Amino acid sequence: MKRIEKIAAAENFSAISVGKLSELNDYVLELGPDMKIPGKVFGGSAIQTTGGEFSFQSFLPGTETGFLHTHKDHEELYFFLSGTGEFQVDGRIFPVSEGSVVRVAPAGKRSVRNSGSRPLVMLCVQYRNGTFTEADADDGTILQEPVKW
Repeated sequence: MKRIEKIAAAENFSAISVGKLSELNDYVLELGPDMKIPGKVFGGSAIQTTGGEFSFQSFLPGTETGFLHTHKDHEELYFFLSGTGEFQVDGRIFPVSEGSVVRVAPAGKRSVRNSGSRPLVMLCVQYRNGTFTEADADDGTILQEPVKW
């Protein structure tokens, strides 16, 4: 089974690689003895996130999540990086493809399937619902020092 590679880390950062997106199906997420999800890898703990979680997932042609799920507190953003498929939220089905982004509130009943002829690759970012405020938009500070490579 494929493993996440740690690239670098220090006091204020950490960096990892999940490898080539075309090789995501080498990962298998084991949720229990009877539930194994091929092509899915979570990265939050490996990179030491403190405010959210993320995962990459690749669906081979003709495959799907296989179940609906919701969350108690977490909203999710799904970024589609390649391929074509369908997304379902609360019974509504709509197309997704490279460049599509879907936001789902915690209570939304969601699932994904690949309806295309090549892998459907997505990045999912999960975070606590309702935590970003208008004040957060001004959180960044541009420093007045040169970038040195």
